[in-house]
Amino acid sequence: MMTDMSMSDIAAHQRADHSHDGDPRIRAENVSVFYGNKKAIDDVSIDIDQDNVTAFIGPSGCGKSTFLRTLNRMNDTIASARVEGRITLDGEDIYSSGMDVVQLRARVGMVFQKPNPFPKSIFDNVAYGPRIHGLATSKSELEGIVERSLKRAGLWDEVKDRLADSGTALSGGQQQRLCIARAIAVDPEVILMDEPCSALDPIATAKIEELIHELRGRYAIVIVTHNMQQAARVSQRTAFFHLGHLVEYGDTSAIFTNPTETRTKDYITGRYG
Repeated sequence: MMTDMSMSDIAAHQRADHSHDGDPRIRAENVSVFYGNKKAIDDVSIDIDQDNVTAFIGPSGCGKSTFLRTLNRMNDTIASARVEGRITLDGEDIYSSGMDVVQLRARVGMVFQKPNPFPKSIFDNVAYGPRIHGLATSKSELEGIVERSLKRAGLWDEVKDRLADSGTALSGGQQQRLCIARAIAVDPEVILMDEPCSALDPIATAKIEELIHELRGRYAIVIVTHNMQQAARVSQRTAFFHLGHLVEYGDTSAIFTNPTETRTKDYITGRYG
């Protein structure tokens, strides 16, 4: 029934419908990234769709996080960074002069390696984005968004009686799920995760991985990970980066069991990296 859906829900449904018509959610074409004169990413082209979790793997310093950051223009914050090539979100060039970067980062949310909740209450952490983007017209609507986001992030039952407590008082794993709740509160289309479990213990890591499974299909998800077992567990598509190049991209099972490139095979079997 229409009455149960907010405007943001309707918009999200329309976007979701669009994403299943065979077009990728994000398309990168011939993307190179420079820091000053140093080329960190060299001519990378990749399609990212909504139905699969995509993992970026590769040794440290291979460019996977740098490339991830091009997908919501986080590299804009680095003065020496320059991006060449074309990246589109739903067919729209995200580096065009008309692109509102604040709006873009709501549509393409980011979860960082180290949980970074705001020094505010749990409630205000999640309510922050919907407030600044005007997604709620009343207090009760805002409360509904916060509750729904915390439920989707698998955190509601643990925090529902302490929403006024500081987000920074939670455990590391809870903080990371709070950051995921904060990202999904603005109805994003894409969630980028930059090694979201590297600072977490195995139990918290398992919860985040479970959460990624649950969110799959609702959002296009890209995860950078050093942990190949994790990539194998959570993703359906895997991209292997090496020295700024995208060496191989395909179904996760094929990449891990039958890679076509020697460099991929050497990395997967532990010969380097």
